[in-house]
Amino acid sequence: MTIALPAITRLSRRKLLATAAALAAVAPVRLLAQDGGAPPAAPQQFSFDLLTEDMRERSRNPYQPAPDAEGLLADLDYDDYRLVRFRPDRMRWQADKSGWALAAFPMGWLFKEAVVLYEIVGTEARELRFSTEDFEYLNDLANRIPPMAELPGVAGFRLHHPLNRPDVLDEVVAFIGASYFRALGRGSAYGASARGLALNTATPKGEEFPRFSRFYIERSDTSDRITVYAALQSPSVTGAYRFVVILGADTVMEVTARLFFRTDVQELGIAPLTSMFMFSEKNRARFDDFRPNVHDSDGLRIERSDGQVIWRPLNNPPRLSGSYFPEEAPRRFGLHQRDRRFESYQDTEAHYHMRPSVEVEPIGDWGKGFVRLVEIPSESEANDNIVAYWVPEAPVRAGDAREYAYRLHWGDLRLDPTARLAHVDETRAGHGGVAGGPAPDNERKFVVDFRGGFLDTLGAEAQLEPTVSVSGGQIVRSMLQHIPESGIWRLVMDVSAEKDAVVELSAHLAGYGRRMTETWLYQWINAQ
Repeated sequence: MTIALPAITRLSRRKLLATAAALAAVAPVRLLAQDGGAPPAAPQQFSFDLLTEDMRERSRNPYQPAPDAEGLLADLDYDDYRLVRFRPDRMRWQADKSGWALAAFPMGWLFKEAVVLYEIVGTEARELRFSTEDFEYLNDLANRIPPMAELPGVAGFRLHHPLNRPDVLDEVVAFIGASYFRALGRGSAYGASARGLALNTATPKGEEFPRFSRFYIERSDTSDRITVYAALQSPSVTGAYRFVVILGADTVMEVTARLFFRTDVQELGIAPLTSMFMFSEKNRARFDDFRPNVHDSDGLRIERSDGQVIWRPLNNPPRLSGSYFPEEAPRRFGLHQRDRRFESYQDTEAHYHMRPSVEVEPIGDWGKGFVRLVEIPSESEANDNIVAYWVPEAPVRAGDAREYAYRLHWGDLRLDPTARLAHVDETRAGHGGVAGGPAPDNERKFVVDFRGGFLDTLGAEAQLEPTVSVSGGQIVRSMLQHIPESGIWRLVMDVSAEKDAVVELSAHLAGYGRRMTETWLYQWINAQ
């Protein structure tokens, strides 16, 4: 069976610099005995409830950081790390009939704290050991690596399973770096990521990065699913996590997070998602690039408890920006790559049209809170500059215990062709005034195209009314057009604002006594 392996450069490309503060150190490697190494650790009883009680007890004690790194693992830099690969012939489980195979990511560079893996067999957890023999070292690095050296752990792991073809072991799930992980749907290429937890993101207190320190992996009798348990630790919180991974056209992860807080937390972020947005038709003038769009995700979608849908196109703002969307028991929220046309990206290497959308579906009533969107200025597509997560209304205090359950959906997540509400097909922006004419000061034009739903049944004579609101600025002029060549309805708005003003815009179309479209939201920071 063929094994599909990712390029090593993609593994270190994104966001990992942000986890450096959370990565501590490990002890030096130990040489294995010639008879096969140290005896395996004794199996231990395992269940999710036992892991939960372990993490609850650890939360009652002060956080213990790992010791400083020494020796080989402390010396591997970025260039060295790119020369290390897990050997395909050493993948765990590929000889059995489960359909699953496991490979590990090496320690070194930013990843200097050991992550320990266990396999669950029955009711027991058995440690998975790794050595330098499990990895391939390229160029002169091979001469610096001692043979038969036992490793104290790994940086993370990836799971392979036939997803697109029955004869290929595709990489489908990967956990590496703090509490980061990502997954693929059928036909997807890696893009957006998720995290176990976000603490104090983009706040004056400074962000804290909890990390998964132990993983327990349980294969099931059903070959299209696997369960991963994880122990989460940081100075402020401990946690026990369960991820039930179910493969399909869209990969689903059923997540349960049981959290125990050592300290007060200024802002708790549940089900955090991270992604990249550089430019699109809204801000392409800032970038001298042959590609029309460069982004892993192009919008935040929120499905409210009453069925209304919010679409917030993403920004690459001139300065750090945060938006809070008040919600009560939302049905779903997530970062979407809505445009699936290659022509929109023209990138034969990054394949942005194949990047998965990721959606959070809360299980149970999450009550009142906010969906928070953080947008960070970036001049490089190598940076993940978009973060979205749920902020519960109730503050978090030391000694609190909380549990959250949700599903993560990874894949194309294409629009429902039977939906009644039309969707936002595209958002464009440029200078205000007449196209081709002089640009008025402090004025910007926004063009929003709506398509689908009941709108597809209406002609130009339809009685539709745009509902537009603005704060921080004012609407100079607006116009609604039907474009028969493409079947879209186009809303054009010229907005003016004082320099450095933060302008919040909202628009939807209504007619015949009903709302006809999603609600389009946008934030414009007038930095002209």
